[in-house]
Amino acid sequence: MAVTLDGDVVGRYPRVSLYNSPYTAHDRGCAIDLYPDGDGTAPSPVAGEVLDTRTVDAPPKPYAGPHDHLVLIETDEYVARVLHVEPTVEPGDHVAVGDSLGRLVRSGFFAPWVDNHVHLGFRDPDANPYRASGSLPVAVDVDVRPCQWDGHGTVVETAETYAVLDAPAHPAPGDYFVGVDGGDCVLDGGLPHYDGGGALGGADGPVTLAGQRVGTAEGRTVAWDDVTVRANGRPITGLSLFLAREAFGVKLVCPEQSFAVGEDVTVSIDSA
Repeated sequence: MAVTLDGDVVGRYPRVSLYNSPYTAHDRGCAIDLYPDGDGTAPSPVAGEVLDTRTVDAPPKPYAGPHDHLVLIETDEYVARVLHVEPTVEPGDHVAVGDSLGRLVRSGFFAPWVDNHVHLGFRDPDANPYRASGSLPVAVDVDVRPCQWDGHGTVVETAETYAVLDAPAHPAPGDYFVGVDGGDCVLDGGLPHYDGGGALGGADGPVTLAGQRVGTAEGRTVAWDDVTVRANGRPITGLSLFLAREAFGVKLVCPEQSFAVGEDVTVSIDSA
């Protein structure tokens, strides 16, 4: 049974993802990453009492800090697990939705192309809240619509490990969430650099992207096919797919390739 995150909560964040992670905490969409706007503070996605905060070691990465933090919050029905926040709250504090939990941190759990975000999962009250796995599936009570994409776009943002395209564009920014059309569903996740992804709002069976089959959905979870993603004919690590309420556009994960702002890009997907 999924825990449904209210639309008023999800709508506070311009971008969210259930599957765009390599970690077991996100298996079957059992966690959601919430990307806030603003000044680096972490707004609480839940209301309740802070049960505990704990500092944990993170994998060593040259671009990130050595520690992360876990914040446990008791809600009316569940225990919420929040990660990637250096807390300014303490056990016994009560928080409302939107209250600051602290500052967003960038730890070794992040791939270099991943932006800072709040990780949220839920446990039954009698479950161990400290284990990485074991959270309940998360559902979002928001309107999510597929955005068709033909694989073309122009680079509007670059960094050392990624480039962002201007396509597909959100047809009505702010009115609802969109994701890349997977053929009667919305795709979510890292294609194909993470083991699997998500298909929201569709049925079991093949999923496609830009006219090419890329995997098979069973429930909400997609097993990616053995594919290679290319940008202007050059192989790249993959595509970062997510749900967006405002600005949209596919992110090319490409630490081994470089693209310039204003460059026209054609993405193709080759099956092994």
